[in-house]
Amino acid sequence: MKWRKLGKIFDPAEHALPLGCVEWAQAPQALVCGDFIRIYFSTRQKDANGKFLSHIAFVDMSKDLGRVLSVSKRPVVKLGGLGTFDEHGIFPLNVVRDGDRILGYIGGWSRRIAVPVDGSIGFATSRDGGETFQKAGPGPILTASLHEPFMVGDPFVAWFEGVYHMWYIFGTRWIRNASDETWERVYKVAHATSPDGLSWTKEDGSQIVADKLGADECQALPTVARIDGRYHMYFCYREAIGFRTDRNRTYRIGQVQSDDLKTWSRDDASVGIDVSAAGWDSDMLCYPHLFSCDSKTYLLYNGNEFGRRGFGAAVAVDWHTGGDQ
Repeated sequence: MKWRKLGKIFDPAEHALPLGCVEWAQAPQALVCGDFIRIYFSTRQKDANGKFLSHIAFVDMSKDLGRVLSVSKRPVVKLGGLGTFDEHGIFPLNVVRDGDRILGYIGGWSRRIAVPVDGSIGFATSRDGGETFQKAGPGPILTASLHEPFMVGDPFVAWFEGVYHMWYIFGTRWIRNASDETWERVYKVAHATSPDGLSWTKEDGSQIVADKLGADECQALPTVARIDGRYHMYFCYREAIGFRTDRNRTYRIGQVQSDDLKTWSRDDASVGIDVSAAGWDSDMLCYPHLFSCDSKTYLLYNGNEFGRRGFGAAVAVDWHTGGDQ
């Protein structure tokens, strides 16, 4: 697989985002519309205490991803109320067309005391073309369970073979960072299915992506497409400790492949994209999103500082779209 990088295509500092957000455009997720592509992303606002809240915004771009047409004027989904799973932020919002509505899967997070954060997955719908989403209720549709005790998030949903499939992450344990006495989480990719997109059955505690870096590898933001009759999952992975300061321990993009959506084989050598020699994506690649438009396959992704300065894109130069996504 070979990719041609299109460069950084969106910088949040160059646009007036809702709620005064000026940095971070993380976890870009595409919705192909009639004559443009809408890309949702997670951006940040500082609250009254100087702490960040994550909000969902979007940018509408030309179908070649070469021009910004407009940006959202208000948050796409309201954050949750006191004590709810998405009280402090949403990261990401994954979207799926379903007839005359758009389904939205919310990666909600909230702060905790003993450890920094926890997360669950919520559900919302849009009937105004994706301008705004309304939650089905204040609680999550997928959350911690017997063998997935915390940090359930990063949903990606697709309709394959008459079934809704969700790939997501779940936390396995917390590790003490000896350098600053903070706690860092370890998380893996998992899978669930649903007949209606709302009620989900998990393969509880079943890690579906093999580790490359060992048991402490962190795996995030899976995205799946069916191309040339085979299923391809891209995701990002990193070390659990030292990833904020050591570019060799931070996020890179990995890949697994499957013929049946059950057994996945890891093949990072076929990813076809890596950090640049210099510039906005020279330290890390993270939060990938695969999608197809006008018979081309694209990859959206974040670069240095986890998307603080925006996101970029690449186009596949030797792939042909082989089915629905």
